[in-house]
Amino acid sequence: MDEAVFPTKGNLIASKNSYRLSKMGFELLDKKRVILVNELMKHLHIAEEKRKEINRLFIAAYTTLQRANIIMGIANVESISKSTPIEDGISFSDRSVMGINIPVIDYQKTQNPNHNYSTSGTDDSLDDAFVKFYEIKQKLIELSEVETTVYKLSNGVKKTTKRANALKNIMIPKFSERIKMITDVLDEKEREEFSRLKIIKK
Repeated sequence: MDEAVFPTKGNLIASKNSYRLSKMGFELLDKKRVILVNELMKHLHIAEEKRKEINRLFIAAYTTLQRANIIMGIANVESISKSTPIEDGISFSDRSVMGINIPVIDYQKTQNPNHNYSTSGTDDSLDDAFVKFYEIKQKLIELSEVETTVYKLSNGVKKTTKRANALKNIMIPKFSERIKMITDVLDEKEREEFSRLKIIKK
């Protein structure tokens, strides 16, 4: 029982309104939680598939690079690798999923990337390794977007669940008990008033 609330009709109406709003809030949060969980599960599946794909690509790329190291020499391959420019063609934006800001990475994909080194004095295995690692870079950008999305959605689910549970387990029972308490007191007062009026009439 909430001792700070006086059993008046005004407080009864206010408590009923608060109870109704709490139930409505819980229902909305529960729906939001379901949507976020579905979105989270979808992205978890995508992330898992992308990780498997990247692992396969890394194995193939390092096998090809190892062959280039053997044919051309590690020092030559390392020297050529330093001519690779830093990636600066990535931009970021976001989209909203039920109030959660999800990252969107904008990146210009290229099917046939240009080599930044002379092909004279190099082996085909180096070109093959370059293409494979370039593909890995693209896949890693995609994976980073998905994994960041998973992280943000996971936090969103936790916060939404916490708020929904607070309404369900604390606020709704509190207002329900308050309504019962005020109703019981007002009913008792009404009965007392009815009995008093009967006595006065007699």
